[in-house]
Amino acid sequence: MQYQEFLDHIYQRYSGNVKLELNRMSGLLQDMGSPQNNLRGFHVAGTNGKGSVCATLEALCLASGLRTGLNTSPHLINYTERFRVDGKEVSIGDIMTEFHATEELFDKWDASFFEITTAIAFSLFSKAQLDIAVMEVGLGGRLDATNLFTPDVGVITTIGLDHVKTLGGTVELIAAEKAGIIKDNLPLVLGEIEASPLKVIMDAAEAKNAPVYLFGRDWKVRLHEDDTTGICFDYHFGNHTFTRLKANLMGEHQGHNLGAAITAYILYCEMHQLPVYEDTIRKGISSINWAGRMQVLSQKPLIIVDGAHNVHGVSALTKTLNKVFPSKKLIYVLSILADKDYSEMIRLFCGKAKQIYVAQNKSDRAASADAQKEAVARYDVPVCTCSSVAEALKTAIENSGEADVIVAGGSLYTVGEVISAFRANA
Repeated sequence: MQYQEFLDHIYQRYSGNVKLELNRMSGLLQDMGSPQNNLRGFHVAGTNGKGSVCATLEALCLASGLRTGLNTSPHLINYTERFRVDGKEVSIGDIMTEFHATEELFDKWDASFFEITTAIAFSLFSKAQLDIAVMEVGLGGRLDATNLFTPDVGVITTIGLDHVKTLGGTVELIAAEKAGIIKDNLPLVLGEIEASPLKVIMDAAEAKNAPVYLFGRDWKVRLHEDDTTGICFDYHFGNHTFTRLKANLMGEHQGHNLGAAITAYILYCEMHQLPVYEDTIRKGISSINWAGRMQVLSQKPLIIVDGAHNVHGVSALTKTLNKVFPSKKLIYVLSILADKDYSEMIRLFCGKAKQIYVAQNKSDRAASADAQKEAVARYDVPVCTCSSVAEALKTAIENSGEADVIVAGGSLYTVGEVISAFRANA
C-alpha cells in the first residue's frame, strides 16, 4: 500500500466515525497495552496557539538534550507532519507498519480517524522510549482522544468561540471543555484568558488541587520588536528572567505562546530537578520550526501565510498585520470553512484589504467561493472568485507588484494548499 492509497483508506474507512467520548478510545488503548502510560511530558489545549506552544516545547526539550516526541493536528501537506521524533517526521513506512499491526483493533473499536492517529502516536512514542511527549489536543479537551495521556504539565493557551456546535455556544462552556485536561495535583499553565472563562478554569483547577501559573500574574512577557524577521521579547517567571529572546515567529500573540511554553518547560525541569540554562532557552526559542504561522514564503512580492481559522485567531493576525504594516493595504488570498464565522472573519480582513481573492479549498467543510465573495461584497473591497486556492494565489501574484504584500489563509487547509502550490511553481 502506497502513501496516497493508505491515506485514502484511513480517510474513507474511519473519517465518519467521530464521537466525542472516551470509552472506545480507552478500550482501544487498553487492547494495545496502554502505550500512553509509558509517556510523560506536556498536554496542550486552547482555542488558538496550541501548535505554536507545542512546537516551542519541542524546541526547548531538544535544546536540552531530551529525546522528544511531538504530536499535532491537523497536518498542512503531509500526514507525517503529525508525528515527530527528535525533531524529525516519522517515516510513512513506520506509520503504516504501526497502522497495519493494529488495524484489527481499530476496526473492533470502530475508531475514528483522529483516535487512530492519536493511538499511533502513543504507540510510536512509547516504542521509541522518549523522555518527553508533547501532545496537542485535537478538539476541546475533556473528551479528546489525547486526554487519556497523563502529562507532567498541562497548558491552556486561549479561550474563544470556535467549534460551538460541538463544545458549546459560550466561552464559559468552551472553557469547561478545555479545563477537562486538568489532572489532579499537576501544574497548569494558562495564557491570556478573559475573566469569565478564566473563572471556570480556575474553579476546575482548584477542585483538582492543580497549581495554576497565569499569564500576567505569575509569568510575564514584554515585546520589544515585531516584524517580518520575527519577535524579540523579555520573559520573567519566578527567579528566571531572560531578556531579548528572539524567535522567527511574528505577532504579540506568539510572544504569549512562547512564554507559556517556557513556563511549562521550567515547571517540568523543577519537577525533575533539572537545571534551567539561559543558553538552552535562547537556543530553543531561536530554533522553533513551525510552518504556516505568519510564515514568509517570498520577499518580492512579500507572501505571508497564516493558519488563523476563527474569529479569535484572525483578530490576533490582523492586529499583527496592522503593527507590522501600519500604513499598507494588503492583498488577501482567502478560503474559509463554512462552519466558521466566516462573515466576521472576512469583516476583519476587509479592514486592511486592497484586494481579496477567494476560492473554495479542498476540505469538505469549505465555504464556497461565491458565499465568501458575498460576504466581502458588504464592504468597499474589490473581490475576485477563483477556481482553486492555487489559482487564487497565481492570480494574486500576477496582479501584484514587488512592493505589494500578499497574505494567504483563512484555514490551515488553505495554508497547506498555498504552500504546496508555491513549492510546485518555485
